[in-house]
Amino acid sequence: MNTETDTETTPSATLESLKQALSGVIKGKDDVIELLLLGLITRGHILIEDVPGVGKTTLAKALARVLAVDISRVQFTPDLLPADILGTQVLNTNDGSVSFQRGPVFTNLLLADEINRASPRTQSALLEAMSEQQVTVDGVSYRLPTPFMVLATQNPVDSQGTYPLPEAQLDRFILRLRLGYPGTESELEMLYSQQHRHPVDALEAITSATELERLQHRVLEVQVSEPVARYILALVAGTRAHDNHELGASPRGALLLFRASQGQALLQGRDYVIPDDVQRVAVPVLAHRIMLSARAKYGGNSQEDVVRHVVETAPVPA
Repeated sequence: MNTETDTETTPSATLESLKQALSGVIKGKDDVIELLLLGLITRGHILIEDVPGVGKTTLAKALARVLAVDISRVQFTPDLLPADILGTQVLNTNDGSVSFQRGPVFTNLLLADEINRASPRTQSALLEAMSEQQVTVDGVSYRLPTPFMVLATQNPVDSQGTYPLPEAQLDRFILRLRLGYPGTESELEMLYSQQHRHPVDALEAITSATELERLQHRVLEVQVSEPVARYILALVAGTRAHDNHELGASPRGALLLFRASQGQALLQGRDYVIPDDVQRVAVPVLAHRIMLSARAKYGGNSQEDVVRHVVETAPVPA
């Protein structure tokens, strides 16, 4: 058996199978599905933000079905406590010993549904898990499984009973996705696809945790030339110098744009990054890291507008 050839062909085949499976559930959103897979293979966490009813939770559930990994789903509510996510110390009444009972965060894929409905205290319980892949309870640190990913959803237009995510937590998501409304034909296809049963119910696991880790390792091997790396830094610096910003993208944003560009190259079947890869992922990686000035907000500008302007004006390396 030619191991090298098998290694070269497996990532493309696996990613294409995942894309086709998810496309059968979320109609007409191939670009969003590609970005979802990008977050998956770059070891990142993803925030899906959009209005109600466009398929945020459905997309998260579909991803959970096609991955043969451990999955936990938590419905975030105002009365949810950090211990409900991380776990807690439990007293054994028989011998008086104390043991740690692990919470749902000890999984490979954590579906955090409507994350902005939980209190800031509960939201912050995920900070350590998302950045260091561990949690600390009563001074003791516990490692989380590998791979580990948080897939969170939130509704940006419903402010009643919600707590906006702080910038420190938003910065830990590699991507923010927005599905948007489907086109007429895609919506018509959706109606008939759910006439008898939901297409999510027909999904089967496609890849395992071992194969997923293999894909994630392949991303790290994608080459980034120095001119392209400097282009990445120029885009990040552009968000900090833009007239409409109050806070630009952080150094973590530069690192995650670097990683996302590697993942985009792998999705395109290349082992090296080109400027097109960086441009493709710049908006979903950088937009949610920018805090707009009051003038920009009232002027109708968006975070995405800032990043698009930076991409359009920054010199592109040859």
